[in-house]
Amino acid sequence: MTEFELKILDFIKDTFACAFLDKAMPIISLFGDHGIFWMALTAILLIPKKTRKLGLSMAIALVLGYLCGNLIIKNIVARARPYTYRDIDLLVSELSDYSFPSGHSLASFEAATCIFIRNKKWGIPALVLAVLIALSRLYLYVHFPSDVLAGTMLGIAFAIAGTLLSNLIYKKTTTLSNKNLID
Repeated sequence: MTEFELKILDFIKDTFACAFLDKAMPIISLFGDHGIFWMALTAILLIPKKTRKLGLSMAIALVLGYLCGNLIIKNIVARARPYTYRDIDLLVSELSDYSFPSGHSLASFEAATCIFIRNKKWGIPALVLAVLIALSRLYLYVHFPSDVLAGTMLGIAFAIAGTLLSNLIYKKTTTLSNKNLID
């Protein structure tokens, strides 16, 4: 499986490498670094009442993804990065953590899917950014395709879970608020 995936990465590198993408992809990838962009957006969305439910969905999804994806799965699978199998010039610094699943893809699809579920108008550009971030990880040769696919699928699943949990929380708090008003 590893050799097949390396051939895919080699194809991407050999087919699409150019000066423009060599500059653009590291910048695009920055939007997924440690989930900071998505966490900052989540914090901003938690402030106004109008977007608080979305912010809560994203916060729950990001926490689930961090705990399950980055702390548990990465360390259990302990997969080496693809660049350890090839002698290539990286466009980014070597990374110290494991490859599977892609944390960039995980966080990006958690947040973007939450946004899409709550607001299609803003969700489409968020999903486009998530796709670009995921593709950047392949272009930069820091993840195998299965890392990105797993991060994407887990991200979507955690986004759905985060949305369902935030709906449940809002339903419970609304019920409690209404009960307190009656008492």
